[in-house]
Amino acid sequence: MSDLKIFKDVEELIDALAETIIEVSQKAIKERGQFNFVLSGGSSPKKLYELLASDIFRHRIDWKKTYFFFGDERFVPENDPQRNSMMVEEALFNPLKIKESNIFKVNTSDLPEKAAHSYMESIKSHFGERSIEFDFILLGLGDNSHTASLFPNTAVLEETEATIRSVFVEEVDMFRITMTAPLINQARNIAFLGFGEEKSDAVFHVLEDRSGSVHQYPARLIKSNEKNVQWFLDSSAASKL
Repeated sequence: MSDLKIFKDVEELIDALAETIIEVSQKAIKERGQFNFVLSGGSSPKKLYELLASDIFRHRIDWKKTYFFFGDERFVPENDPQRNSMMVEEALFNPLKIKESNIFKVNTSDLPEKAAHSYMESIKSHFGERSIEFDFILLGLGDNSHTASLFPNTAVLEETEATIRSVFVEEVDMFRITMTAPLINQARNIAFLGFGEEKSDAVFHVLEDRSGSVHQYPARLIKSNEKNVQWFLDSSAASKL
């Protein structure tokens, strides 16, 4: 079973998750000189990013030694408001004045396959001779149990290589660029963020349900029996456990 952390409300949850990120960042910078942080898109983490950029928290992370990556991205033009990076820019990067050289975005100016390949090459270049082990990967959970852009019944769920792939997701009628499950699973720390009753079915299917498969509930691909995977949930999202 994963490390479950259940909170009475969203504010308490977000505060605890921010503290965890700060602790991991300080340890990573002390031991390896930098903090490699993979961000999640969607609406759920926006409050977290705003909190990290607030006066209370912003001085507790060495942002100059922090490098940002995206677990997935929508294949839309650079300035499209649907992009995960646009939300993060507004909530985190701009308030903290993060340098562009510290931010690894997906270039969507070419074909999806090219975007995936180029993103993986930029990640390899950053890590150099070191193995690609991100210090902290933040993941969301969709109502359909997807995480990153690992959607139900898509070919990318079969991927065994730790890399970046493009995938066409029929249910949203869009190409997505995503980290594969093996790449995510190499991370030193992984945290799922979920709140609200609408997440409760997905949380149950991923964590406790013994029926179905990873093709139905893709977040099961993220190793759940390891100490480095934590779930940050409010009581509503955890109500069916």
